[in-house]
Amino acid sequence: MKKRFLGLLLTLFASLNAAAAIQQTKGDFEDKFRQLDEVLPTPNVYRNAAGEPGEKYWQQKVDYNIKTRLDENKRRLVGQQTITYTNNSPYTLKYLWLQLDQNRFKADSISERTSTFSGTGSRGSATKAANSSDPDKISISMLRKLQFQDDVEMGYDISKVQSNGNKLEYVIVGTNMRIDLAQHLKPGESVAFSMDFAYNIAEENAVSARSGYEHFPDDARKGGNDIFLFAQWFPRLHAFTDYEAWTNKEFIGRGEFTLEFGDYEVEMTVPADHIVSSTGVLANPENVLTKTQRERLKKAENAKRPVFIVTAEEALENEKEGTRKTKLWKFKAENVRDFAWATSRKFMWDAKGYHQGGDDQPLVMAMSFYPKEGGDLWKKYSTESVIHTMEVYSRFSFDYPYPTAQSVNGPVGGMEYPMITFNGPRTKLDEKDGSRTYTLAEKRFLIGVVIHEIGHIYFPMIVNSDERQWTWIDEGLNSFLEGVAETEWDELQNIPWRRTTPAIIDYMKSEVQVPIMTQSDSVLNLGANAYAKPTAALNILREVVLGRELFDFAFREFSQRWKFKRPTPADFFRTMEEASGVDLDWFWRGWFYTTDHVDIAVDKVYKLRLDTKNPDIDFDRRRQEELDKPTPLAYQRNAEEGRKLWVELNSDIKDFYDENDRWTVTNKERNDYQKFLKGLEDWERTAFERAVKEDKNYYVIQFSNQGGLVMPILLQLTYKDGSVEDIYIPAEIWRRNSKQVKKLFVTDKDKELTKVVVDANWETADVDVDNNHYPREIIPSRIEAYKAKRTGLVNRDIMKDIKTELKKEDEDDKDKD
Repeated sequence: MKKRFLGLLLTLFASLNAAAAIQQTKGDFEDKFRQLDEVLPTPNVYRNAAGEPGEKYWQQKVDYNIKTRLDENKRRLVGQQTITYTNNSPYTLKYLWLQLDQNRFKADSISERTSTFSGTGSRGSATKAANSSDPDKISISMLRKLQFQDDVEMGYDISKVQSNGNKLEYVIVGTNMRIDLAQHLKPGESVAFSMDFAYNIAEENAVSARSGYEHFPDDARKGGNDIFLFAQWFPRLHAFTDYEAWTNKEFIGRGEFTLEFGDYEVEMTVPADHIVSSTGVLANPENVLTKTQRERLKKAENAKRPVFIVTAEEALENEKEGTRKTKLWKFKAENVRDFAWATSRKFMWDAKGYHQGGDDQPLVMAMSFYPKEGGDLWKKYSTESVIHTMEVYSRFSFDYPYPTAQSVNGPVGGMEYPMITFNGPRTKLDEKDGSRTYTLAEKRFLIGVVIHEIGHIYFPMIVNSDERQWTWIDEGLNSFLEGVAETEWDELQNIPWRRTTPAIIDYMKSEVQVPIMTQSDSVLNLGANAYAKPTAALNILREVVLGRELFDFAFREFSQRWKFKRPTPADFFRTMEEASGVDLDWFWRGWFYTTDHVDIAVDKVYKLRLDTKNPDIDFDRRRQEELDKPTPLAYQRNAEEGRKLWVELNSDIKDFYDENDRWTVTNKERNDYQKFLKGLEDWERTAFERAVKEDKNYYVIQFSNQGGLVMPILLQLTYKDGSVEDIYIPAEIWRRNSKQVKKLFVTDKDKELTKVVVDANWETADVDVDNNHYPREIIPSRIEAYKAKRTGLVNRDIMKDIKTELKKEDEDDKDKD
């Protein structure tokens, strides 16, 4: 019978399979590499199979002309707007849907009626632990919110909804408003209508509104000053899309906004001593800025460092008095999907020109607006961070297309709108010497949040994704690029940036994880799900799966395809595959549609040696293998006790087997060996004899996928001679068995393997790196000593405490010093 020399290893492999730690059986087979087209929407004339806009792609256009007035004393905004809606769709529209985001704060809104007192995703409250006698808790910030909502009537006052002087019927449904058109709006037609609106401005620090006012009671001006941030401030059209029609899902507070592009002309009447930052370009600088301010702004265009348009000294002087006079500021913005602005007498203002070149927008004015509380932190880093963001993001997408990019300090931690962002970090006042300082965390926060929010002007303010349905497609893509920009700002040792792949590990193995594709309002941990996990996924896709060249080309292709258009996740998935030329369905399915996590373990490593089939060689090897085994304990103890073996005590009794052990070679085995050689074909004998002569090491490494998420195996092999070899095994190794695989590695005779590590550099978000080593390593950790404290009412020394004197308020202040 003919035998193949490679068949000599088969029996060994079979025994290894029998000892497998994780078995995949016929009944539990799961194809991790199924094509994603089973899940994605069918390509059509609006969005094709390549992930690009189809030949009949369309989107609506909405233009706004708004006049608004700020009543600073009443903290109320009043406005009138005329909206021109152009129907570019192939459908006839009977009505229009608008967003009334300020209605979220009304007592009868879905947001308020469905808020929970405790549990995952709740803010401001906490319940007692199970089996605990401690009372439930409510935060003071929650009390503040409840009190503000009791004191201030929230939501829009809408009136005078009309077209061509005729009243239009409308219905308000929570945060949505349906306007019934007098005539059906056919494809290609436009309709103009107007309305008056007003609302009481929310105190942002009280209700967490993404906008609103912040009060500074300690300013020199009597009654203090406010910073006003206006976003979601006017009734806006819902998007009407090819994939969903009207995107009129109620605004509950988490899922952000889906909007149409259009042109804006906006007039704001504010106190005359205010400085205004806004989406768009200032259309009447000669009416609102001094000659000196205009000259400074011109100088800033070519400055090496930011130039102050309003200096710190001027801002400090400005916030002392106040005025009853007003100024009218006019701004114009073209092809934007939203409009936001900020105003305060507290603002200092700096600017620097960013010369990016190109034909579309060669000069961009990067600007920052902030109060004295921003201090040197803002002076040094805000505007510079704005420019750094544009430099990095444009490499991955397109030139920044707008004339301004602004960072404004206020009560909002971080929010984005076309050409303007709201960012929260500040310095802390040292009351002893009047200086202002900041922590490394605040520095990291400012640089990171400015990068993040300015980055949002690219995604989704230009690449106009649907934030209400899929938060991750703008937050994830943007957070990924934020991480790229941060790594190009400073070393990780100097600033511990957060957008790193290992940072997602705890969430990946948590019980609150939901698929990334989950709709925004149903996500249990939005920060981890919509920001951190997609960031980790895209980092891994770029650095591990595709490599930078393929990834960067494909990502740039997606960005340019969907510039000023509205992509869906399917368009992103398809573009990345089509442009990179790599099948990524397994990646999208695992990372975005499941809660699997990465946990690839090295279970076992087997060292195999090829039998020569020559009994004079192989039998001697087996004899030595037996001698190398540990001596059984009983034999060791007998020897230690000096016990003689029977054969030693009776040496006169011997037979054949005392001189010939079980590895003694006979001619029968030698004849079988010759017969084996003669039975081989010429090519088989050549291959076999070469393998015997080379006598290489055959290592079989067994991997198990304990987390369920298939990934490439990043293998690091360390050899006895001290050399290290990195090996990349594509994820497709799991295509037939997603639970366990074995891989054969062949090395030269003098190249002995001593250590195996998976993902040595923590590149794949593996949640358990302890099982990545073979042999296993000691796990480093920490332990802290503590002294137990008695707690509870019964442990108070009331007899002693009753003698304590009551301190006055000023004494408490002295203690703080």
